[in-house]
Amino acid sequence: MLEQWFFYIYTLIYFKMKAVTLREIKKELDTLSTQEIQELCLRLSRFKKENKEFLTYLLFESHNETGYIDSVKKYIDEEFELINTDSYFYIRKSTQKILRNVKKYIRYSQKKESEVELLLYFCEKLRDFKPSINRGTQLQNMYNRQLLLSKKIINSLHEDLQYDYNLILEDL
Repeated sequence: MLEQWFFYIYTLIYFKMKAVTLREIKKELDTLSTQEIQELCLRLSRFKKENKEFLTYLLFESHNETGYIDSVKKYIDEEFELINTDSYFYIRKSTQKILRNVKKYIRYSQKKESEVELLLYFCEKLRDFKPSINRGTQLQNMYNRQLLLSKKIINSLHEDLQYDYNLILEDL
């Protein structure tokens, strides 16, 4: 009897926690009213800060991509000002945090032009940072990886944009 009870609990937990496919979610959303979808979105925004940030981007900032990019650049500027320069360990940890957040903001946008622009701006700020990143191998590697990623993304853009971004890339 006890074994059956454990098996029952196990199957409940296993099958209830398993996420359904995106296709199934889409089908289910088609059956819901606008009010029900609104309630689901609000409920979803309560669970994680990232969900709320993503909804904020979609509702308020997605129609003005240049304004969004400017606000992320402003965030980068502010965070670079706050970096503790006592040791390269603190500098590295702070720049990793900034880069992690920048990549999160890039994921919200999903536009290659925005991604390139923000990565190049991050690299520019990192290059100009005092004390120099050249004395820290890990910081230099982070800088080089972001430049390579930017170069790879630039090659997938339109020719006119490639030319403009390659000029910026050459300066870095």
